[in-house]
Amino acid sequence: MRMRLTGATSLMALLLSACSGESGWMGTVRDSAGVQIVENTLESIWSVSDQWTLEEELRIGTIEGDPDYQFGAIGFIAVDSHDRIFVIDAMAQHVKVYSPDGRYEQTIGRPGSGPGELGQSAIQIFMGPGDTLIVPDLANQRINRYAPDGTSLGSSRLEIEKGLPLAINATRSGVIVEQLRPLALPDQPVRDTMDAIVRLAADGTVLDTLKKFKGGKSFSLAGPNPELTLFAAEPAWQIMEDMRLCFGVNDDYSIEVYSPDGVLERIIRKPFTQTPVSETDQELMVEAMVELWTSAGVPPQAIPRLRQIISFGEYYPAFAGIQRGPGGTMWVQHIQSPSELTEEERKVFNFIEDIGAKDWDVFDVEGRFLGVVTMPPRFSPRTIVGNKMYGVFRDDLDVQYAVRMRIVGVEFDDTGAIVLGAMP
Repeated sequence: MRMRLTGATSLMALLLSACSGESGWMGTVRDSAGVQIVENTLESIWSVSDQWTLEEELRIGTIEGDPDYQFGAIGFIAVDSHDRIFVIDAMAQHVKVYSPDGRYEQTIGRPGSGPGELGQSAIQIFMGPGDTLIVPDLANQRINRYAPDGTSLGSSRLEIEKGLPLAINATRSGVIVEQLRPLALPDQPVRDTMDAIVRLAADGTVLDTLKKFKGGKSFSLAGPNPELTLFAAEPAWQIMEDMRLCFGVNDDYSIEVYSPDGVLERIIRKPFTQTPVSETDQELMVEAMVELWTSAGVPPQAIPRLRQIISFGEYYPAFAGIQRGPGGTMWVQHIQSPSELTEEERKVFNFIEDIGAKDWDVFDVEGRFLGVVTMPPRFSPRTIVGNKMYGVFRDDLDVQYAVRMRIVGVEFDDTGAIVLGAMP
């Protein structure tokens, strides 16, 4: 049979197939005060023939030669309606634009704080309505906008006094959402201790609050010295294209799904086993942090003090992060244990890129576990548009490339819904 990943009809089809003796989804759905509780098992819906895989289509970059194809530190990647590829280079503080077949077209922005210029913290880019490029810039406390031809459309101020932006995301319709953490301002009482996910207006002001929650403990600035706790439980969230909010605290594999008007509709769960963070893991992570600081230019005499601020959670989190996928699917990244890496993999381990594992769980719009998609070695996804995944590949010399992958197995029907192939 064929199954569409939209509406209650697909769930009914699965129930009917189960009653007729065919295998299908093995989980359960129950109602709790009007909220659907979706309990998945470790068994996936996908058969071997249905399994989604990745196939590289395009690689942009070079070790040496034309500087238009060289990258220092690739941040996010965005794609416009003509499939042009926008790559922000956090080291160079500009955005390079490439045609769908990978030809360099232009560079947008330059380092600085003037109109159209980008600060050192600019690593994210999003595509808004009319192919407007949106570039959050925390160093300059603003959100920059650029026309499709690269012309600056001005900027809007980030209201830092309302909280420290920990994460920013945007839909392709141009809705900007950010996570704020309250700041303890000098000579002012702390009015709120809760993080908030808020929606921003075009001018950067806060329109409304989508959710408030207790912040994570990965880092703290409350004491005399900063504190960094690796593998502490952290909230993870993603805004979907239809404005559903997916939210979970990763000490448990439980993800809440809120409607566009903020109503909790569904809780998605999947079994997981808590894995202790071993002493070997801790040693490897400290080594990776020291290497990161050294490459960033931190003086050697400052590193011992920085090492003292690092501590570790007792267990690995249930997942690393949440990504939106094709057809309203939700992708949840596994956590990577450094001690499970091979000797060769440890040599090129990158704390920022490799803390998340290669495996991603994929759930349909109703929260059912479809199966696992495995990333190629040394490839880190950035965004998914249709059946294309865009991300960063690092070679053996740690040279970075912008890469486009095709998600093999994704099929859309006339309504734009994803269709799964024959089920066993």
